[in-house]
Amino acid sequence: MAALILPSDWIKNWDKSGKNEFFQFFQDLAGKPSSDEFKDLQTALYELCWHVIQGSLKVEVAASLLTDVMELRDDMPSVLADVFCILDIETGCLEEKHKRDHFTQLVGACLICVPDGMLKERLDPETLESLGLIKQAQQFNQKIVKIKTKLFYKQQKFNLLREENEGYAKLITELGQDLSGNLTSHLVLENIKSLIGCFNLDPNRVLDIILEVYECRWEQDEFFIPLIKSYMCEHQTLCHMLGFKFKFHQEPNGETPSSLYHIAAALLQHNLIALEDLYVHLLPLDSSIVEEHKREILEAKQIARKLTMVVVPSEKTEDKEKEKEKEEEKNEKPPDNQKLGLLEALLRIGDWQHAQSIMDQMPAFYATSHKAIAVALCQLLHLIVEPLYRRAAVPKGAKGSLMTPLRSKQAPRPAERFDDLSRDVFTMLCYLGPHLSHDPILFAKIVRLGKSFMKEYQSESRQDTKDKMDSLLSCFLSIADQVLLPSLSLMECNACMSEEIWGFFKLFPYQHRYRLYGQWKNETYGHHPLLVKIKAQTVDRAKYIMKRLTKENVKPSGRQIGKLSHSNPTILFDYILSQIQWYDNLITPVVDSLKYLTSLNYDVLAYCIIEALANPEKEKMKHDDTTISSWLQSLASLCGAVFRKYPIELAGLLQYVTNQLKAGKSFDLLILKEVVQKMAGIEITDEMTVEQLEAMTGGEQLKAEGGYFGQIRNTKKSSQRLKDALLDHELALPLCLLMAQQRNGVVFSEGGEKHLKLVGKLYDQCHDTLVQFGGFLASNLSTEDYIKRVPSVDVLCNQFHTPHDAAFFLSRPMYAHQILSKYDELKKAEKGNRQQQKVHKYIAACEQIMAPVHESVVSLHLPKVWDDLRPQFYATFWSLTMYDLAVPHNAYDREVNKLKMQIKAIDENTEMPLNKKKKEKERCTALQDKLQEEEKKQLEHVQRVLHRLKLEKDNWLLAKSTKNETITKFLQLCIFPRCVFSAIDAVYCARFVELVHQQKTPNFCTLLCYDRVFSDIIYTVASCTENESRRYGRFLCCMLETVTRWHSDRAVYEKECGNYPGFLTIFRASGFDGGNKADQLDYENFRHVVHKWHYKLTKASVHCLETGEYTHIRNILIVLTKILPWYPKVLNLGQALECRVHKICQEEKEKRPDLYALAMGYSGQLKGRKVHMVPENEFHLKEQPVRSATSGTLQNGPGNTGKPAVAANTSAGKAEEGTAEDSDKSKDKSQAAQKAASKNSTAANKVNSSNGSSTPNSTKGSKEKEDKEKTTKEKKEKKDKNPASTPEAKAGGKDKQKEEKPTDSKEKTPKADKDKRKDDKKEEKSKIDGKSAEKEWSKERDVSNDSKTKEGSKVEKSAGTGSMKSLVPRSEGVESERAEQKRRKLDAHSSPSHSSAVKDNLNDFKDSASKHHPNHSTVLPKSKEKDEEKKESDKSRDRSNEREKKEERKDRKRDYSNSDREMSQEAKRRKDENGMSSSKHSKSASPSESPHSNDKDSSKRSKSTSKDKSELAKPEKTSGGKKESRHDKEKSEKKRDSTGAKEEKKHHKSSEKHR
Repeated sequence: MAALILPSDWIKNWDKSGKNEFFQFFQDLAGKPSSDEFKDLQTALYELCWHVIQGSLKVEVAASLLTDVMELRDDMPSVLADVFCILDIETGCLEEKHKRDHFTQLVGACLICVPDGMLKERLDPETLESLGLIKQAQQFNQKIVKIKTKLFYKQQKFNLLREENEGYAKLITELGQDLSGNLTSHLVLENIKSLIGCFNLDPNRVLDIILEVYECRWEQDEFFIPLIKSYMCEHQTLCHMLGFKFKFHQEPNGETPSSLYHIAAALLQHNLIALEDLYVHLLPLDSSIVEEHKREILEAKQIARKLTMVVVPSEKTEDKEKEKEKEEEKNEKPPDNQKLGLLEALLRIGDWQHAQSIMDQMPAFYATSHKAIAVALCQLLHLIVEPLYRRAAVPKGAKGSLMTPLRSKQAPRPAERFDDLSRDVFTMLCYLGPHLSHDPILFAKIVRLGKSFMKEYQSESRQDTKDKMDSLLSCFLSIADQVLLPSLSLMECNACMSEEIWGFFKLFPYQHRYRLYGQWKNETYGHHPLLVKIKAQTVDRAKYIMKRLTKENVKPSGRQIGKLSHSNPTILFDYILSQIQWYDNLITPVVDSLKYLTSLNYDVLAYCIIEALANPEKEKMKHDDTTISSWLQSLASLCGAVFRKYPIELAGLLQYVTNQLKAGKSFDLLILKEVVQKMAGIEITDEMTVEQLEAMTGGEQLKAEGGYFGQIRNTKKSSQRLKDALLDHELALPLCLLMAQQRNGVVFSEGGEKHLKLVGKLYDQCHDTLVQFGGFLASNLSTEDYIKRVPSVDVLCNQFHTPHDAAFFLSRPMYAHQILSKYDELKKAEKGNRQQQKVHKYIAACEQIMAPVHESVVSLHLPKVWDDLRPQFYATFWSLTMYDLAVPHNAYDREVNKLKMQIKAIDENTEMPLNKKKKEKERCTALQDKLQEEEKKQLEHVQRVLHRLKLEKDNWLLAKSTKNETITKFLQLCIFPRCVFSAIDAVYCARFVELVHQQKTPNFCTLLCYDRVFSDIIYTVASCTENESRRYGRFLCCMLETVTRWHSDRAVYEKECGNYPGFLTIFRASGFDGGNKADQLDYENFRHVVHKWHYKLTKASVHCLETGEYTHIRNILIVLTKILPWYPKVLNLGQALECRVHKICQEEKEKRPDLYALAMGYSGQLKGRKVHMVPENEFHLKEQPVRSATSGTLQNGPGNTGKPAVAANTSAGKAEEGTAEDSDKSKDKSQAAQKAASKNSTAANKVNSSNGSSTPNSTKGSKEKEDKEKTTKEKKEKKDKNPASTPEAKAGGKDKQKEEKPTDSKEKTPKADKDKRKDDKKEEKSKIDGKSAEKEWSKERDVSNDSKTKEGSKVEKSAGTGSMKSLVPRSEGVESERAEQKRRKLDAHSSPSHSSAVKDNLNDFKDSASKHHPNHSTVLPKSKEKDEEKKESDKSRDRSNEREKKEERKDRKRDYSNSDREMSQEAKRRKDENGMSSSKHSKSASPSESPHSNDKDSSKRSKSTSKDKSELAKPEKTSGGKKESRHDKEKSEKKRDSTGAKEEKKHHKSSEKHR
């Protein structure tokens, strides 16, 4: 820098030009006033002096220049003195002494131009001494110290009170005089001024004394404030004085007097001092306050943690000791908080602005957490709200103490209107927060103000005013959230406040209330240290109570719960609900213990339950994903019990369920189900007893008394509450519609990856709740309410997409209501008491109400549907109930008898008080009268309905298409959807079918309807859910009950079915007899049909049990359990079922325990029913193979070649209505069967010479031929005379199997005996006959392909008894064949093989006929004489039997050993597969084998060997008897005869070989 300012050239050329340039430069710098130039001037002087010190410039030269420069500026000496000061310090530090000398010389030379005083100020004393300016440096230093001390540290000594004591005494007297007179501050001030002047008093001290006196007389604000205001000149002085006063009291144990706080507050209020100036004088510091607050929160959280922790007893004692020590420490006096003291004083005088400013400096609620502050603020609030409270919120009869308002003009203005509250009151309350708890009276006032505001708000009709009030509404909600509820938590069990706040809250909609509760529960308790502790203590206490809660101590525990709930319901209920979710046995005691709760607590409980249900962290399914979680089930049970017992608002819960349904979630329907069940007493269960079901078909009173498991009494109030909640919030119809839609959507929306079992449960839950809820609405809503809310059926189905069954279910009560009201209306209009007139009016009412319904249902289905069913029939079916069809007299009698017994028991009870006895008896008697009246009313109603149906029935069914189509549509659109809807509907469907039959409805084929129901239940059962299968089982049970009643007694059958069109059968005759004939199905043939149905049920059941599918097995077991009273009735069918069920028990024991339990349950019940089962021959008579002309030919069912054939055409309707399509199909199938039969017959003939059903030698064949010739005419005559008297089999299906298989041992003996007698005579004849029989067989094949197919299958499978007939439409081709066969029978055709022509294979039944064990032999009837002759020859047959057996065994061993091995293996394999011994197999119980048998198996079976036969012969001896019956021999003869001529030829060859 020196180089820049003073170039070195100037120094070198100093004499020539340097001095002038330098001086010029100084002149330039001195002329510029800027600060930068001043710095340059200083630097230039410094550089010049530094050149002198270094010796570059002579001292004299420099001194002369400096002397010149001094004249340029006035302050130049001072600048040079500063430069010398710097250089003095620098040169003093240098080691070069010469430089220091140069500096001293320079300064000495400049003494002329720089004054001595300046140098003495700035230079070091040693330098001054060397310059000679001072004598001694040491003395100079001492002198400086003394002067400084005197100047800066020594105070002047005032006399204070010592010297001027009279003046101060007069001052205190002046200020302390009585101020009540006319004395004013102005007069006193004048006197004070005089005293100051007279006694020379210090003015500040005078002010201090004024403040001291004011402090002593702090209530005299009106005097001292004006005095101080007049006396003062400066605010700062007053503030310092007050600050010194506060600091005086900040000693460790000092306590600031309240009077000081008061005068500070008063001065602040009157703006005589500024808060910012005073605040800095107060302790503690803000930072320490924040730390203290944080520490409090931390301590509170630690306490909470300790309370929730599990602590060992030893640790508990240690913790208690520590806590005691801490408490002792806390009890020590805390340091005085002057800021809070000032705040309290400000609040007491009403200076809200300054108080608010202080509170803003502190953490939230820190100030008000101190009781004194809270109480002061509450007091201020009292004063502000008083006028408004007196005007608008004082309850009737209440007086209250009057409040004196604040005198200060600066205080907040009192509130006169609700709008004024938003000025200060709401803000103050927000600062107060939970500490409003210190003043319950103010709490009540605020709540009552809120209540009156809400009433005013709700009654306000003008929208603009209401919009302005909305802001106030939101303020009140905020106050409720931030102040009222937290304050309630800190109040100690104040039930009155709880009820008071409920009076306010109940005016809010539940959405607002629940939001408040949510904030209270989840947010509030975390914000305040006190509330953190309270929460922990509440949980701790709740644990204590819940551990000890039992059924025995409900009352004391309930009181404790009540006390705890008044203040902290959310915390308490949260814990209780968590316990209930784990332990459902707590539900009953908890519900009973809740009776001490307040209304607010009940409302909070409802919220807590909904929150627990909606907890997103909880899974609503168990881990196996097949069942609903137990916690959800527990909460649902609690809901039902609590909402029924206590008056809790239901709207929130119902809306929650509705919202869940909207979201496609149906788990929570469990809650609705429980609530309706408990509150309305409407129970939904499919496990109803028969008695309950019967009671449910009666009136409302009978339902209530006998229809439910639990007698739920006193539901009137609770059901009314539920109804009101639904109607007020318009939830009744939406819930119904959502349930109906969700039911069908469950599989798709909730199915997903879920287990089929769970999906089924959800479907059932949805459906059951819909039925239950619909039932509740129907029984509780008034007609007007119901009609107003439920739209018509077509709207429900087409617009709301409600399934048809649900739509009619919802509409049904509406129709009943409307018809009754219209009926009453018509009765009143025209008064006629005659029964006939009443009936006509009822029918007129029905027509008026149902006509629009008939029109609306047309849109529900395609037009094609109405070709068969009339809309009137469809609507009638769906609109009626069991109540309309029959009166349950037994149920009414049962309940009346129960009541009589009760009355009797009451009379006999000596302990009961008389007045109670009287009441109970009156109740029972009134109930009895009600029931009898209800029964009478229902009886009249049923008679009217039946009369109406009788008139309508002729128009129900149209004959536009076949009866088969009609029945299909009836089942598809009416019966099947409704029979699985509810248990009552299942019974209704069965009874309706019976009713339609009894009404002799035209075009309704009862037989066909029952056949379609029983024929193939596999698909129906497989597609049911668990509850649907129960209902379906109940439906089948009712249908079977009717069928069994008809089957059991000929008289009943003749009476109820004999001349009814439903049992009319049509026979198709060939052209020669002039067309079709109609005939009634006779009793015996009906019994055959029933047996077929039983067989079909067995077959379907076995199939389902063998699938291995969970749903199939579960459902069929449920169905079988339901129909157990009426099925199985036949012993062999029962055994087949028992075997399969036993197998299920073994297989599922470890894998699927629920199936195992079902199977074991059914198995046990089935064994119990065994005594009621009968052999097949007792269940129905076995059929004769050749029928007379009157009996007609009948058709076989599927796989029924092994069943006795029906002797009349049971498929009358189907045969008549078979379409061309059916005919084509049957023709195709019959052709295929012919080819199969021809192959099978040739294969069978190849082995027949060795199997058990043929004779081993020629004597057998020749004997057969002779027998045939002798008995052909006799057989024909017998059949013509007695077509229906078929001799029954001597044993059941089990015996038949044993008799049929080992034919070689017992059936061959008589034939061998005859062979010996006719041996020579018949040899040639048998050969010729064999050839002619062969030709005859080929001729028969051409004539009757279908019958040949049956023969072939018979030969293969050793067919036993005749087949049952099915009810499926027959083709025309088959009809013509049958007519031909019938004609041949009438012409007495000689070939017995024609008897098999009775059995056709039709449509799909052909395949099943060849597959499903048709091992039945066709029985040939014999005359009694023939029987007697043969009995005589028994002994001779027995003797020849042994010889015959030996020869046959040798033959077989020699020629057919291979086939023996093969057949024995096959027999063993079959036994293993079927899982039961051959003795349990029955030819008529073929379902036990049916699913797996096929043509290959049957051909193998035909190769039975002696080993096989001997195995099968063993069980025969035990059950079949030792001697073979004549009937058995006839069966074996028939088997051999039916094989045809080719077989006989083979027999002839084998007999020659044997010979």
